Amino acid sequence: MIDLNSSEIMSAQEASKIWGKSESYVRISLRQNPDKWPKGSYRRFGKTIIVTVEGMEAVTGQKDPRTK
Repeated sequence: MIDLNSSEIMSAQEASKIWGKSESYVRISLRQNPDKWPKGSYRRFGKTIIVTVEGMEAVTGQKDPRTK
């Protein structure tokens, strides 16, 4: 079962803020470089994009800033 309350799953806007990026960072990254995102690390629900920590770490090259 997938835990939707997990801190490993977040909205694109929340993830961008945590990693110190612009609010549209994830959306632009997915449009320009979808191959950088590991399979299963993001999903679109209508206009909402949900991402994983694994995906953000892969795309940004930075570990989760919340773990420091």
